[in-house]
Amino acid sequence: MDARSIPSRALGLEEGDAHVIRNAGGLARDALRSLVISQQLLGTREIVVIHHPDCGMLTFTNEQLQEKVRTELGGDASALDFQPFSDLELSVADDVSFLRESPLLLEGVPIRGFVYDVHSGRLTEVVVPATATVP
Repeated sequence: MDARSIPSRALGLEEGDAHVIRNAGGLARDALRSLVISQQLLGTREIVVIHHPDCGMLTFTNEQLQEKVRTELGGDASALDFQPFSDLELSVADDVSFLRESPLLLEGVPIRGFVYDVHSGRLTEVVVPATATVP
């Protein structure tokens, strides 16, 4: 979701080379519907999860944002999990494991995770063993 991140540039891709799904925090659970469509109807055969430092998702808790919504809007967001996280690499590993274990995605498709430095443009892989289960 961060406008500083241009996935095609970071991965050396040209327009049309990849389906790019963006959301707050780059979270896989939010992207699952789009990934199923991409695989089943459009032939995608590799998935890359990218998160980045300075992500807004690292800056709040559910309770803080729920309170802000209540105060600013008068709305009740208490049942909504905004899915903040405090550990960037663990969040990437969790997303990779979630996707690898999903019965809605094709087995054997490479799924890798990276941290993208928005300042240097450097990608660092978060190695998640194939059998890893992240809580």
